[in-house]
Amino acid sequence: MFLPAEIIAKKRDGETLTPAEISAFIEGVVSGAVKPEQAAAFVMAVYFQNMDMDERVALTLAMRDSGEVLNWDELDGPVIDKHSTGGVGDNVSLMLAPIWAACGAYVPMISGRGLGHTGGTLDKFDAIPGYQTSVDNALFRKVVAEAGCAIVGQTNNLAPADKILYAIRDVTATVDNVSLITGSILSKKLAAGLDALVLDVKVGSGAFMKSADEAKTLAESLVQVANGAGVRTSALISDMNQPLASAAGNALEVQNAVQFLTGKHRDANLEQVVLELAAHGLMHGGLSADLDAARQKAQDVLDNGKAAEQFGKMISGLGGPTDFMTRTEHYLPKAKIIRDVTLGQVGYVTEINAKQVGMGVVILGGGRKAPGDPLDYAVGFDQLASLGQKIEQDTPIARLHANDEALADEAEERLKAAYSLGDAPQTPPLYYGVIEQD
Repeated sequence: MFLPAEIIAKKRDGETLTPAEISAFIEGVVSGAVKPEQAAAFVMAVYFQNMDMDERVALTLAMRDSGEVLNWDELDGPVIDKHSTGGVGDNVSLMLAPIWAACGAYVPMISGRGLGHTGGTLDKFDAIPGYQTSVDNALFRKVVAEAGCAIVGQTNNLAPADKILYAIRDVTATVDNVSLITGSILSKKLAAGLDALVLDVKVGSGAFMKSADEAKTLAESLVQVANGAGVRTSALISDMNQPLASAAGNALEVQNAVQFLTGKHRDANLEQVVLELAAHGLMHGGLSADLDAARQKAQDVLDNGKAAEQFGKMISGLGGPTDFMTRTEHYLPKAKIIRDVTLGQVGYVTEINAKQVGMGVVILGGGRKAPGDPLDYAVGFDQLASLGQKIEQDTPIARLHANDEALADEAEERLKAAYSLGDAPQTPPLYYGVIEQD
């Protein structure tokens, strides 16, 4: 007989749970046989006693299998996806998915909305008129097959156990546990039926992980568990001590991505991260023999326009304008107030508090202060100055886009406070390591 209290007690006492026990408990969470207070006791026991890697694999698979698991056997190429732990100006998914699609992979990317100071991929696409982020399975599969990629939101049928457990973790102070984070992230991704996965674990002032050691611990857990669950996976630990793109804000990041794909403008750090993630995905998907060849393949589809073409196909396939790539500025919303932000100082940018830049976007209305808040897609910052850049008295550190003067003034002060100048240029490393399967 299944007795939830016995499983809770076993984990409370630091014992190792079997895959059968974990599976039964997760099934009970979804069916209602496990009551909310029992689920809360379980996540608290895990929070204090943690799980070993075998338990984490079992938890991830049980959460994955709590709902629909997609199958892509009809496709003639590898199914690849990427997950980022979140950052500011992190619009990588917008370029990465069409690059992979142009190289012969298929990318059913199930993404989320903004959380705190970090922007959400779905919120960026909501800035595009007509684009549907909530679609039925038939349209999702059709666009993946025809455009090679589709970026949409999670359905209720995918990993429903995670939705239940995350809500409980959110109100019981048990969110920041590596075992539970691993299961939460990977159950949703693996439910998409992937062959390969690449993870971008951010570290720095704009990331949830503030130290390289914290990021490494999470990256190692994610890589070992995903590979243990049968999906070829590696993780890049990358810097978030400054916004990754030179834009932060939904429509502004979409504009930045279109410029990147069409070759009009590519931020240097952003390009390196995109190409590195692309290369690892192509390797894991069997589309390149080595990383150097994979990087070149990704660069080629950027330079010859194939990646931009796939992005345009995805947008029109999901309800957006058919001519979005050639008339981007016509379709994206524009703010009424656009002005330069200057510091009135001279020096090199030595520090940027990326979280505060993100909070500036939230103040303007481009992020949520509470779940369900409506967004102003036009607001944010672009032309952001980067670490190491020389600043003169009249050199803008950014251009501010707002629709309210009072909010613009508040966000401007937040942005100014986020920047520090010094006498000599300083730049952090872009990468803190790559975690591969042992």
